[in-house]
Amino acid sequence: MYQNPYMAFPGITPEEMAFLQQGTADLTENQKKYFYMVYSSKRKSPQDILIFTLIGFVFVAGVQRFVLGEVLMGLLYLFTGGFCLIGTIVDLVNHKTLASEYNRKMAYESYHMAKMAAQ
Repeated sequence: MYQNPYMAFPGITPEEMAFLQQGTADLTENQKKYFYMVYSSKRKSPQDILIFTLIGFVFVAGVQRFVLGEVLMGLLYLFTGGFCLIGTIVDLVNHKTLASEYNRKMAYESYHMAKMAAQ
C-alpha cells in the first residue's frame, strides 16, 4: 500500500499536504525523493514556532523571527521588546500562519532545487 511521506511531518495541515502533492505532481520519483529530503530539513512545524514565540515572550523577544529567517524583524523585536510585547502576542496568535508562509517559501525553494539537481 502506498504511504504518503508527507504524513510524517509533525503538525501538517490538510492544506499544506494538498499544496505539496499538487506542487510535486510533475516531478519524477527521484526528484520527489530529493524534494522530500530538502523540504524536510527546512520545514518548521507550527508547534516549534509556538515554542520559540513563547521563549521570546518570556526571555528574549524575536527568537521566532530569527528561526524563520527574518533577521531584520528579529532584531527589531529584540531591541523593542517584541514591540513592547504586542508583536510577540500577535505572533503567538498567528504562529500557524507564520509557519505556513515559511513552509510555502521553503517548498518553492525545494521544488526548484529538486528540478535542477535530479534531472
